[in-house]
Amino acid sequence: MKIGLIGLGIMGKPMAKNMLKAGYTDLLVSDLNQAAVDEVVAAGAKAATNAEIGENCDVVLTMLPNSPQVKAVMLGEDGVAAHMRPGTTFIDMSSINPVASQEIAAVLAEKNIEMLDAPVSGGEPKAIDGTLSFMVGGKQDVFDAYKPLLETMGASVVRCGAVGAGNTTKLANQIIVACNIQALAEALTLAQKAGVDPQLVFEAIRGGLAGSTVMNAKAPMMIAGNDKPGFKIDLHIKDLNNALDCAHTVGAPLPMTAGVQEILQWLHNNGKGQADHSAIAQYYEKLTGIAIGR
Repeated sequence: MKIGLIGLGIMGKPMAKNMLKAGYTDLLVSDLNQAAVDEVVAAGAKAATNAEIGENCDVVLTMLPNSPQVKAVMLGEDGVAAHMRPGTTFIDMSSINPVASQEIAAVLAEKNIEMLDAPVSGGEPKAIDGTLSFMVGGKQDVFDAYKPLLETMGASVVRCGAVGAGNTTKLANQIIVACNIQALAEALTLAQKAGVDPQLVFEAIRGGLAGSTVMNAKAPMMIAGNDKPGFKIDLHIKDLNNALDCAHTVGAPLPMTAGVQEILQWLHNNGKGQADHSAIAQYYEKLTGIAIGR
Protein backbone atom coordinates (compact mmCIF):
# COMPACT_ATOMS: atom_id res chain seq x y z
CA MET A 1 0.00 0.00 0.00
CA LYS A 2 1.36 3.38 -1.03
CA ILE A 3 0.53 6.04 1.56
CA GLY A 4 0.67 9.83 1.39
CA LEU A 5 0.70 12.11 4.43
CA ILE A 6 0.27 15.88 4.15
CA GLY A 7 0.98 17.78 7.36
CA LEU A 8 4.04 17.14 9.54
CA GLY A 9 3.42 19.44 12.46
CA ILE A 10 3.52 18.72 16.19
CA MET A 11 1.24 15.70 15.65
CA GLY A 12 1.82 14.64 12.04
CA LYS A 13 5.56 14.20 12.32
CA PRO A 14 5.56 11.57 15.09
CA MET A 15 2.55 9.89 13.50
CA ALA A 16 4.52 9.51 10.26
CA LYS A 17 7.43 8.00 12.17
CA ASN A 18 5.14 5.47 13.83
CA MET A 19 3.77 4.35 10.47
CA LEU A 20 7.33 3.83 9.27
CA LYS A 21 8.26 1.88 12.41
CA ALA A 22 5.26 -0.38 11.86
CA GLY A 23 6.49 -1.30 8.39
CA TYR A 24 4.50 1.09 6.21
CA THR A 25 7.67 2.23 4.47
CA ASP A 26 6.13 3.24 1.14
CA LEU A 27 5.24 6.63 2.62
CA LEU A 28 5.27 9.93 0.71
CA VAL A 29 5.19 13.09 2.81
CA SER A 30 4.61 16.79 2.25
CA ASP A 31 4.69 19.88 4.45
CA LEU A 32 5.41 23.61 4.10
CA ASN A 33 8.13 23.18 6.74
CA GLN A 34 11.10 21.68 4.89
CA ALA A 35 12.91 20.82 8.13
CA ALA A 36 10.00 18.61 9.19
CA VAL A 37 10.02 16.90 5.80
CA ASP A 38 13.77 16.30 6.03
CA GLU A 39 13.42 14.76 9.49
CA VAL A 40 10.75 12.30 8.38
CA VAL A 41 12.64 11.49 5.19
CA ALA A 42 15.67 10.68 7.35
CA ALA A 43 13.43 8.18 9.18
CA GLY A 44 12.61 6.41 5.90
CA ALA A 45 9.86 8.34 4.09
CA LYS A 46 10.07 9.97 0.68
CA ALA A 47 9.46 13.66 -0.01
CA ALA A 48 6.79 14.50 -2.59
CA THR A 49 4.57 17.31 -3.78
CA ASN A 50 0.87 17.22 -3.00
CA ALA A 51 0.17 16.45 -6.65
CA GLU A 52 2.60 13.52 -6.60
CA ILE A 53 0.93 12.20 -3.47
CA GLY A 54 -2.46 12.35 -5.18
CA GLU A 55 -1.20 10.66 -8.34
CA ASN A 56 0.74 7.83 -6.70
CA CYS A 57 -0.93 6.91 -3.42
CA ASP A 58 -3.64 4.38 -2.61
CA VAL A 59 -4.57 6.35 0.50
CA VAL A 60 -3.97 10.03 1.27
CA LEU A 61 -3.90 11.22 4.88
CA THR A 62 -3.95 14.81 6.09
CA MET A 63 -3.07 16.27 9.50
CA LEU A 64 -3.77 19.98 9.08
CA PRO A 65 -4.87 22.87 11.34
CA ASN A 66 -8.53 23.41 10.37
CA SER A 67 -11.30 23.14 7.79
CA PRO A 68 -10.01 25.86 5.40
CA GLN A 69 -6.60 24.21 5.12
CA VAL A 70 -8.06 20.75 4.48
CA LYS A 71 -10.44 22.13 1.85
CA ALA A 72 -7.66 24.10 0.16
CA VAL A 73 -5.27 21.13 0.05
CA MET A 74 -7.89 18.67 -1.19
CA LEU A 75 -10.30 20.73 -3.26
CA GLY A 76 -8.47 23.96 -4.08
CA GLU A 77 -6.98 24.86 -7.44
CA ASP A 78 -4.82 21.88 -8.46
CA GLY A 79 -5.81 20.21 -5.18
CA VAL A 80 -4.90 16.66 -4.26
CA ALA A 81 -8.34 15.32 -5.18
CA ALA A 82 -7.80 16.39 -8.79
CA HIS A 83 -4.89 13.96 -8.97
CA MET A 84 -6.36 10.99 -7.08
CA ARG A 85 -7.54 7.88 -8.91
CA PRO A 86 -11.05 6.46 -8.57
CA GLY A 87 -11.09 3.75 -5.92
CA THR A 88 -8.53 5.44 -3.68
CA THR A 89 -9.25 6.74 -0.19
CA PHE A 90 -8.81 10.01 1.70
CA ILE A 91 -8.43 9.93 5.50
CA ASP A 92 -8.51 13.29 7.23
CA MET A 93 -6.96 13.07 10.69
CA SER A 94 -7.36 16.82 11.26
CA SER A 95 -9.87 18.14 13.77
CA ILE A 96 -12.35 20.17 11.73
CA ASN A 97 -16.03 21.07 11.57
CA PRO A 98 -18.03 17.90 10.78
CA VAL A 99 -20.08 19.87 8.26
CA ALA A 100 -16.85 20.54 6.32
CA SER A 101 -16.00 16.82 6.44
CA GLN A 102 -19.35 16.00 4.88
CA GLU A 103 -18.87 18.66 2.19
CA ILE A 104 -15.46 17.27 1.25
CA ALA A 105 -16.80 13.70 1.21
CA ALA A 106 -19.62 14.69 -1.14
CA VAL A 107 -17.16 16.13 -3.67
CA LEU A 108 -14.91 13.09 -3.43
CA ALA A 109 -17.85 10.70 -3.86
CA GLU A 110 -18.47 12.22 -7.29
CA LYS A 111 -14.93 11.12 -8.19
CA ASN A 112 -15.47 7.63 -6.69
CA ILE A 113 -13.00 8.40 -3.88
CA GLU A 114 -13.85 7.12 -0.40
CA MET A 115 -13.33 9.19 2.76
CA LEU A 116 -12.92 8.71 6.49
CA ASP A 117 -12.81 11.57 8.97
CA ALA A 118 -10.52 10.33 11.73
CA PRO A 119 -9.54 13.05 14.22
CA VAL A 120 -7.40 12.10 17.20
CA SER A 121 -7.12 12.83 20.89
CA GLY A 122 -4.04 12.57 23.08
CA GLY A 123 -1.79 15.43 22.06
CA GLU A 124 1.91 15.29 21.27
CA PRO A 125 2.92 12.77 23.98
CA LYS A 126 0.50 10.13 22.71
CA ALA A 127 1.33 10.95 19.09
CA ILE A 128 4.95 10.16 19.91
CA ASP A 129 4.31 6.87 21.69
CA GLY A 130 1.57 5.77 19.25
CA THR A 131 -1.28 5.63 21.76
CA LEU A 132 -3.66 8.21 20.29
CA SER A 133 -7.42 7.72 20.31
CA PHE A 134 -8.99 7.79 16.84
CA MET A 135 -12.64 8.76 16.41
CA VAL A 136 -13.65 7.72 12.92
CA GLY A 137 -16.55 8.46 10.60
CA GLY A 138 -17.19 6.64 7.31
CA LYS A 139 -18.39 3.41 5.73
CA GLN A 140 -17.81 0.23 7.73
CA ASP A 141 -15.89 -1.55 4.95
CA VAL A 142 -13.58 1.42 4.40
CA PHE A 143 -13.00 1.67 8.14
CA ASP A 144 -12.20 -2.05 8.32
CA ALA A 145 -9.70 -1.75 5.47
CA TYR A 146 -7.70 1.04 7.08
CA LYS A 147 -8.10 0.30 10.78
CA PRO A 148 -4.73 -1.56 10.91
CA LEU A 149 -3.00 1.51 9.47
CA LEU A 150 -4.58 3.79 12.07
CA GLU A 151 -3.66 1.32 14.81
CA THR A 152 0.03 1.98 14.11
CA MET A 153 -0.59 5.47 15.51
CA GLY A 154 -3.33 4.86 18.06
CA ALA A 155 -4.24 2.55 20.92
CA SER A 156 -7.96 3.10 20.32
CA VAL A 157 -9.60 3.22 16.87
CA VAL A 158 -13.41 3.42 17.03
CA ARG A 159 -15.90 3.95 14.22
CA CYS A 160 -18.58 6.37 15.44
CA GLY A 161 -20.84 6.47 12.39
CA ALA A 162 -20.94 7.95 8.90
CA VAL A 163 -18.58 10.67 7.62
CA GLY A 164 -18.72 13.60 10.06
CA ALA A 165 -19.29 11.40 13.10
CA GLY A 166 -15.58 11.28 13.82
CA ASN A 167 -15.28 15.04 14.07
CA THR A 168 -18.54 15.34 16.00
CA THR A 169 -17.10 12.91 18.55
CA LYS A 170 -13.84 14.88 18.64
CA LEU A 171 -15.77 18.09 19.38
CA ALA A 172 -17.52 16.31 22.26
CA ASN A 173 -14.09 15.20 23.50
CA GLN A 174 -12.70 18.72 23.34
CA ILE A 175 -15.65 20.14 25.26
CA ILE A 176 -15.12 17.62 28.05
CA VAL A 177 -11.36 18.25 28.18
CA ALA A 178 -11.68 22.05 28.25
CA CYS A 179 -14.40 22.06 30.92
CA ASN A 180 -12.42 19.57 33.03
CA ILE A 181 -9.32 21.77 32.88
CA GLN A 182 -11.34 24.82 33.89
CA ALA A 183 -12.93 22.94 36.81
CA LEU A 184 -9.50 21.69 37.92
CA ALA A 185 -8.05 25.21 37.80
CA GLU A 186 -10.94 26.57 39.88
CA ALA A 187 -10.62 23.77 42.43
CA LEU A 188 -6.87 24.19 42.90
CA THR A 189 -7.32 27.96 43.13
CA LEU A 190 -9.88 27.44 45.90
CA ALA A 191 -7.46 25.16 47.74
CA GLN A 192 -4.63 27.67 47.48
CA LYS A 193 -6.79 30.59 48.65
CA ALA A 194 -8.07 28.51 51.56
CA GLY A 195 -4.54 27.68 52.66
CA VAL A 196 -4.50 24.01 51.61
CA ASP A 197 -1.59 22.67 49.54
CA PRO A 198 -2.89 22.05 45.98
CA GLN A 199 -0.45 19.14 45.61
CA LEU A 200 -2.03 17.38 48.59
CA VAL A 201 -5.51 18.11 47.27
CA PHE A 202 -4.52 16.52 43.96
CA GLU A 203 -3.08 13.45 45.69
CA ALA A 204 -6.16 13.08 47.91
CA ILE A 205 -8.82 13.24 45.19
CA ARG A 206 -7.11 11.75 42.15
CA GLY A 207 -8.20 8.21 43.06
CA GLY A 208 -11.83 9.14 43.66
CA LEU A 209 -14.75 10.04 41.44
CA ALA A 210 -13.20 13.41 40.55
CA GLY A 211 -10.04 11.74 39.27
CA SER A 212 -9.47 11.73 35.52
CA THR A 213 -6.84 11.47 32.81
CA VAL A 214 -7.15 15.25 32.47
CA MET A 215 -6.42 15.77 36.16
CA ASN A 216 -3.43 13.42 36.13
CA ALA A 217 -1.93 15.20 33.13
CA LYS A 218 -2.73 18.82 33.94
CA ALA A 219 -2.64 19.20 37.74
CA PRO A 220 1.14 18.66 37.93
CA MET A 221 1.63 21.21 35.15
CA MET A 222 -0.52 23.81 36.92
CA ILE A 223 1.25 23.24 40.25
CA ALA A 224 4.70 23.51 38.62
CA GLY A 225 3.75 26.53 36.50
CA ASN A 226 4.64 24.52 33.38
CA ASP A 227 2.75 25.62 30.27
CA LYS A 228 4.97 23.93 27.66
CA PRO A 229 2.46 22.94 25.00
CA GLY A 230 1.24 19.42 24.57
CA PHE A 231 -1.93 20.92 23.14
CA LYS A 232 -1.93 24.65 22.44
CA ILE A 233 -4.59 27.10 23.56
CA ASP A 234 -4.99 28.42 20.02
CA LEU A 235 -5.79 24.90 18.79
CA HIS A 236 -8.34 24.39 21.54
CA ILE A 237 -9.93 27.73 20.63
CA LYS A 238 -10.22 26.44 17.07
CA ASP A 239 -11.88 23.22 18.23
CA LEU A 240 -14.36 24.99 20.49
CA ASN A 241 -15.19 27.46 17.72
CA ASN A 242 -16.05 24.46 15.57
CA ALA A 243 -18.09 22.98 18.43
CA LEU A 244 -20.07 26.19 18.91
CA ASP A 245 -20.57 26.58 15.15
CA CYS A 246 -21.82 22.99 14.89
CA ALA A 247 -24.04 23.49 17.94
CA HIS A 248 -25.60 26.59 16.44
CA THR A 249 -26.30 24.62 13.25
CA VAL A 250 -28.01 21.70 15.01
CA GLY A 251 -29.57 23.68 17.87
CA ALA A 252 -27.58 22.23 20.78
CA PRO A 253 -27.04 24.45 23.89
CA LEU A 254 -23.37 24.73 24.94
CA PRO A 255 -23.22 27.35 27.74
CA MET A 256 -20.26 25.75 29.54
CA THR A 257 -18.32 25.55 26.29
CA ALA A 258 -19.00 29.22 25.58
CA GLY A 259 -17.75 30.13 29.07
CA VAL A 260 -14.45 28.29 28.86
CA GLN A 261 -13.98 29.58 25.31
CA GLU A 262 -14.03 33.14 26.67
CA ILE A 263 -11.25 32.23 29.13
CA LEU A 264 -9.18 30.68 26.35
CA GLN A 265 -9.73 33.76 24.20
CA TRP A 266 -8.60 36.02 27.07
CA LEU A 267 -5.40 33.96 27.36
CA HIS A 268 -4.84 34.24 23.60
CA ASN A 269 -5.28 38.01 23.79
CA ASN A 270 -2.73 38.13 26.62
CA GLY A 271 0.06 36.32 24.81
CA LYS A 272 -0.70 32.73 25.81
CA GLY A 273 -2.07 31.35 22.56
CA GLN A 274 0.90 29.04 22.08
CA ALA A 275 0.88 27.83 25.71
CA ASP A 276 -0.60 24.51 26.84
CA HIS A 277 -4.33 24.58 27.54
CA SER A 278 -3.54 23.89 31.21
CA ALA A 279 -2.61 27.60 31.26
CA ILE A 280 -6.33 28.15 31.96
CA ALA A 281 -4.99 28.11 35.53
CA GLN A 282 -3.11 31.33 34.77
CA TYR A 283 -6.39 33.11 34.14
CA TYR A 284 -7.35 32.38 37.76
CA GLU A 285 -3.87 33.32 38.93
CA LYS A 286 -4.36 36.68 37.24
CA LEU A 287 -7.71 37.18 39.00
CA THR A 288 -6.43 36.20 42.44
CA GLY A 289 -2.82 37.35 42.36
CA ILE A 290 -1.62 33.95 43.59
CA ALA A 291 0.21 31.16 41.76
CA ILE A 292 -1.21 27.69 42.29
CA GLY A 293 1.16 25.61 44.37
CA ARG A 294 3.90 28.22 44.26
